[in-house]
Amino acid sequence: MLRESAIADLPADLRWLYESGAVTIEQLAAIHAGLGPTSAADLLTHVRRHAIQRLPGFNPDIEAAVAAALPGLRATIPRIPLGRAVAIADSILACLHDSPGIESATPVGSLRRGHDMIGDIEIVAPAVDPAAAFDRLIQLPDVVRTLHRGDRRLYLLIDRVQVGVRCPMPAAAGATLLHFTGSTAHTDALRRLAAERGWSLEPEGLARGDGTPPTTDPEEAIYAALGLPWIPPEIREGTDEIDAARTGSLPVLVVRSDIRGDLHMHTEWSDGRDSIEAMVRACAALGYEYLAITDHSPHSAATRNLSADGARRQGEEIDALRERYPQLTILHGCEVDILPTGRLDFTDRVLERFDIVLASLHERAGQSADQLFQRYLAAMRHPLVTMITHPTNRQIPHRKGYDLDYQRLFAAAAQSGTAVEVDGAPAHLDLNGALARQAIAAGATISIDSDSHRAETLGGQMDMGILMARHGWVEPRHVLNTRPIEEVRALVAAKRGT
Repeated sequence: MLRESAIADLPADLRWLYESGAVTIEQLAAIHAGLGPTSAADLLTHVRRHAIQRLPGFNPDIEAAVAAALPGLRATIPRIPLGRAVAIADSILACLHDSPGIESATPVGSLRRGHDMIGDIEIVAPAVDPAAAFDRLIQLPDVVRTLHRGDRRLYLLIDRVQVGVRCPMPAAAGATLLHFTGSTAHTDALRRLAAERGWSLEPEGLARGDGTPPTTDPEEAIYAALGLPWIPPEIREGTDEIDAARTGSLPVLVVRSDIRGDLHMHTEWSDGRDSIEAMVRACAALGYEYLAITDHSPHSAATRNLSADGARRQGEEIDALRERYPQLTILHGCEVDILPTGRLDFTDRVLERFDIVLASLHERAGQSADQLFQRYLAAMRHPLVTMITHPTNRQIPHRKGYDLDYQRLFAAAAQSGTAVEVDGAPAHLDLNGALARQAIAAGATISIDSDSHRAETLGGQMDMGILMARHGWVEPRHVLNTRPIEEVRALVAAKRGT
């Protein structure tokens, strides 16, 4: 019998199934003992196969109650920001990659699909025998306790977050990745395609029902059997990606190797931790061709800010670094606040000294959505402003962000030749995927930047910005900083009319 006190030790989806009222504690114990499901995806599979109603003492009504609870089950589980999820997953992935017998390790679910808020973390790591890897994982210093250990599944609690590791046989890796990446709407659409051919798509792979072995690995082979190209995980949302795949119009999504430079970062001249040279060295190590130093203007709420005289002295420091790092183009920029009046936080005489000017809203100042929009519009119409950064100004997970007419904003950006940013800072991730897709549909140019305040986070925050952009169907052709420095300078010059 499963005691009430033991509920806390169960994997998250089982706990929340019980707390939803769908099952009693006795029924939960029977499901756990009889089927061992540990995720909503497992439960859904058992419902589809009518495995729950076949348990001793169960009936179709109990199974129906579980089925009815599933759509809302994931929504009830507390979610964490992408940045925190990546940090937790990275330690698990590093251990798996260093473990004997593990062929690969890939996050699945909402983390693989590039969502900005993540539920429990699930990783697929194919292995013939994962026992040694499991032994290593449970000894990691951040592990609070082991929630479940089976032959091929391990569930750990790390910093109040459930982390699951599934280790299918290598021959089944592709089917497992596909099933647990989701989304449910996407895999349901694939299942319908299979049914049209008289086949079935199961968690174990694509079965044709003619005695041939199911197609299980890699993912690409399953898509190909259904007459589709492989669909990137970040756009598997069950919207229009299947139609795009069928018509050959899938986007070629931006990847890290497309990025030539980073146009938004901070140093010790404002609220960054590191020197300009430290940021330059880190960008050189990342293989960038250019970067922009863009510290905050005087009225920013940052701990330190750049004054007009400071901008002059900072420029002198950058000039010296240009001689020492000739392989890199170092742009001298600024992230200038858009003040409540719509005026910029430096005079034009100061702004025109910069190679690039980023404009931001950092305070609402009690203004309405239309007043905020007018502030953005004034900045975008300013000839010295190259880019609008983190346009919603959200703070994950504490502040939702501005409720603006973003279609109108993106149209104004496209009309004025002003880039809009996908900001990879974990607290922003702004634009998110949905808004990034709206922006490119409106014809706006995207810039994917780290907004990093430390040299060591330049790469990781760029990766998160790329993930947001990919979720928004962004291609390299949409992105300013996939272009050579001459084209970046040309966009600045065209806006300035020079």
